[in-house]
Amino acid sequence: MGDQPDYSSLIRPVPDFPEPGILFRDITPLLLDGEACRAVTRDLAALAEPLGAEFVVAAESRGFIFGGALAQALGIGFIPARKPGKLPAETVSVEYELEYRLDALEVHADALSDGARVLVHDDLIATGGTARAKIDAVEKLGAKVVGCVFLIELEGLGGRDRIAPHQTRALLKLPASG
Repeated sequence: MGDQPDYSSLIRPVPDFPEPGILFRDITPLLLDGEACRAVTRDLAALAEPLGAEFVVAAESRGFIFGGALAQALGIGFIPARKPGKLPAETVSVEYELEYRLDALEVHADALSDGARVLVHDDLIATGGTARAKIDAVEKLGAKVVGCVFLIELEGLGGRDRIAPHQTRALLKLPASG
């Protein structure tokens, strides 16, 4: 990945957000640095390219930030996973559990066909609930998840185990607390 910046210095920890006991990892300082954004996109693409994906699936909202750029860098399609009721055509819906609430994601039912090779992306993996939901939606449509690529992996929360056996790669590993 070459000259990788110190991404961790550009991630702001925010205690007790959005709920008490949660240490939120705010990527806003990274987003304010244009060179760091270009480097993240480059480095995510370097992790993803060997997987041979045809599409990137990313969830709103933070997953969209680098998900679209990653798809563009790889020269492949982008499929948005959205909150219920946000997509205009027929959808496939998957419910999942976050650390602090239940949620759901939808993708267009006609976005993928049998055998399509899909890369799952998000800015962060914690417990793996959102990633698992994207994997489940992709597989419901008959496509194949070739791997998962994240900017940040929070260690000790079991996210990697929850999405096994899918290959999981992250640019940065951070402790879940502290």
